[in-house]
Amino acid sequence: MRFDEVSFQYGQSKPILHEVDFTVRRGAKITLMGQNGAGKSTIFQLITRFLEPDSGAVHRASQLTIASARQVIARDQLNLTVREFFEKYFSGKIYDIDPRIDEVLKIVNLKADHDKIIKSFSGGQQARLLLASALIQKPELLLLDEPTNNLDKEGIAHLTKFLVEYDKTCIVISHDAQFLNAFTQGVLYLNIFTHAVEQYTGNYFDLLKEISARMEKENRKNAQLAKKIQENKEKANFFAQKGGKMRLVAKRMREQAREAEENKVDVRKEDKTIRRFIIPAQEGLSGEIAHISSFSRIKNYVPVTRETNISLRKNNHLFIAGPNGIGKSTLLESIASKSVKGVFVSPDVRVGYYRQDFSTLDFESTVYESLVSAGENQSEEQVRAVAAGFLITQELLYAKIGTLSEGQKGLVVFACLVLQKPGLLILDEPTNHINFRHLPVIAAALHSYEGAMILVSHVPEFVQQIRIDEILDLEI
Repeated sequence: MRFDEVSFQYGQSKPILHEVDFTVRRGAKITLMGQNGAGKSTIFQLITRFLEPDSGAVHRASQLTIASARQVIARDQLNLTVREFFEKYFSGKIYDIDPRIDEVLKIVNLKADHDKIIKSFSGGQQARLLLASALIQKPELLLLDEPTNNLDKEGIAHLTKFLVEYDKTCIVISHDAQFLNAFTQGVLYLNIFTHAVEQYTGNYFDLLKEISARMEKENRKNAQLAKKIQENKEKANFFAQKGGKMRLVAKRMREQAREAEENKVDVRKEDKTIRRFIIPAQEGLSGEIAHISSFSRIKNYVPVTRETNISLRKNNHLFIAGPNGIGKSTLLESIASKSVKGVFVSPDVRVGYYRQDFSTLDFESTVYESLVSAGENQSEEQVRAVAAGFLITQELLYAKIGTLSEGQKGLVVFACLVLQKPGLLILDEPTNHINFRHLPVIAAALHSYEGAMILVSHVPEFVQQIRIDEILDLEI
């Protein structure tokens, strides 16, 4: 597959690609990287012909079969059964669909009744279903968009082993460097500033070394040219004051200075990182904010009630652990709803909820409308200042939530939490879709949060950066 001078943009004001060239050879395992909102998923849509380039061409091998596993299951598919979900990936009737489903579910390490409704699966189980939906098509080119999102440690290990042993062509979008380095042979880097795709050999760490070396070389060259420019300008001024023929020498010095100025290179810009931020806690918090006396977990595919005694007060941080499908997200939803037996949340406490599927956001509202509705008595200046800190530009402010990338939606949710000032902060996999450069900043904000907090995450490196006062392991 080859991109030949491909350009693409959304409307007049959102360029994504500019005369992009790159090649993917048969059997290669490639990582596609770039900042949130740069257009990585757009490249996948150009490969699958869901979108067509404005100019240039995407060349594919004759009769190339392509399958893509998206970041999230489409909302209109959540009420389908497992069987109906897989059948949608074929144009005609497949009479042996059930054994095919069993075969791919075994590959992704998931047991599932074919008549079970998709929305009843956990986020991690849905991630496995998405991967299986691509594998069941037996494609020659497999496209995976953030496949580790929502997966637990076992799920990531299983996926990594599969990709290491996979004998066909694969392109993966991911921000998980450790996962990528296990199988990646090359990197396509989408530069959000130049709208170009840079092609590198090796894994992500090789990419970092090469970019760092190039930036150091560019800075060194510019420093040498700057020194030469200054020397020529000083000589030009000196000779100009001498008059006569010395003015010709001064003119040559100025020309050399201009030439050196033109030879200076634009030093590569790196992905921007969100600003450091805090999530202010609701004022006047006192006493018990939340209490969990019992909850339901899934054991051997059956709900089982378990007793516990967890009390959350101001400045208490609770981490909920357990494998995919055990009931972590269900427990978080029951806490956020304030209306489930066994869970008490003080009625005066504002709950800030970061959901995996971003369903706390109205996808038809603009980003600005979502931010304004998040808090009370916020001035326009405050809203815009918070938005800017999360790389929400003037253009993005008036875009509908539904048009944003998944990573940008995540940043909007964090901006909303800052404006909301919750007393109880509930976070369900807050690293999903987020550029790895932002994660230390987010971890620092959660570490210093002074309200009550409940966190679910399958990324140990992220959790280790956050103060945790108590752990509830649903598997024990």
